[in-house]
Amino acid sequence: MSEPPVPESAHPAPGNDELVTPAKRPRKSGRIPALLVCIVVAVLAAGATLLRRAEANTNSVALSSTPKGVTVVTAKATTFRETRRYVGTLEPWQQARLGPQLVSAYVSSVLVRPGAAVKKGETVATLDCRNSSSANRSVALQAQALQERQRALVSETSRFQSLLDHGFVSPNEVEQRQAQTASEGAQLAALQAQSQGKRLEVDDCVLRAPFDGEVATRAVDPGAFVRPGTALVTLVDRHLLRLVTDVPETDFDAVAVGTPVDFKLLSNQLRLTGAISRRSPMADGATRTVRFEVDIDPRGRDLATGSTAEVAIEVGQPQPAIQIPLVSAKVRGSQVTIFVVDGNVAKKRTVSLVGERAGTLFVTSELPANTLVVREGRGQLLDGDKLVYKEEAPGETGATAK
Repeated sequence: MSEPPVPESAHPAPGNDELVTPAKRPRKSGRIPALLVCIVVAVLAAGATLLRRAEANTNSVALSSTPKGVTVVTAKATTFRETRRYVGTLEPWQQARLGPQLVSAYVSSVLVRPGAAVKKGETVATLDCRNSSSANRSVALQAQALQERQRALVSETSRFQSLLDHGFVSPNEVEQRQAQTASEGAQLAALQAQSQGKRLEVDDCVLRAPFDGEVATRAVDPGAFVRPGTALVTLVDRHLLRLVTDVPETDFDAVAVGTPVDFKLLSNQLRLTGAISRRSPMADGATRTVRFEVDIDPRGRDLATGSTAEVAIEVGQPQPAIQIPLVSAKVRGSQVTIFVVDGNVAKKRTVSLVGERAGTLFVTSELPANTLVVREGRGQLLDGDKLVYKEEAPGETGATAK
């Protein structure tokens, strides 16, 4: 089916110079650039305001020329004596670990408990030693029988000797009787010694206090089986105490008998003084230490034996020194760096260390006495800085500013 013809008016005529005019574009608005300009101007104005404010708050004066606030203390002239510190142990005057030494047996009774006071010879425990008792009785009876036999042999030997004098027996018979009597005597002595040993075993079954004291520990209860060397009860005598301390062998001369000793008991923080009562003449081969003891009279104080004590002994001769707080200095080896007050200026000084004790430094007299030393605030100082300071009095944190 053919398409319908297109009218000629629908197509432009050939050679026609008339151009087709395109559709017009909309015009851009001028409000956006103006808004951007306003924002930029506002940002610049705000930045200028902040800059002026920052410049107004900036300190134009050098920090080094501003006085720095510190506290100071006065260096004091004193003396220093070196102190050596050790660790000691408080021990009783006597101590005994009671237990069997010869027999193995079951425990029949333990009559004391820790803290109990006992007298010398008082029974503290017993063992079941029926077997030892029976053996002892058996040996004793054997010895008794042998003793009777030996007595009869002696009498018979005496009669043989009388017959020999009248010629009724030969000398050989008399000598045999005498030898038999001597043999029986030796056997009797052996049985008597055996009986003595058995008697010691029987005595070992009853444990008695060897001295007046107090029960420190109770290790077993009735029914336990114990062997020789087993401790049932530990007994201590605290009527006099001993402070026992081991020191390096290099300090042998520093712990001579009579040397004063200061010590603190850690169990109750009690501080006591004393003097060295005795010192071992020999160094321990394993630890290379020397032991000394200080006798302590409890004087009614209840002191626990076995507790630890801090021991301090002063050695050498006192030497002049200047005392300053530890917090006011920087210590490097034997050199101490401090800041002192010269007028209103901080001066850095280095002096030699003499010693240290309980938060206090002792330096040489290179630092004159009564010098003001910076205590707090030294970390912010440089040599030559200006200062405004407060002088600390003993037990105070400050006084009038200077």
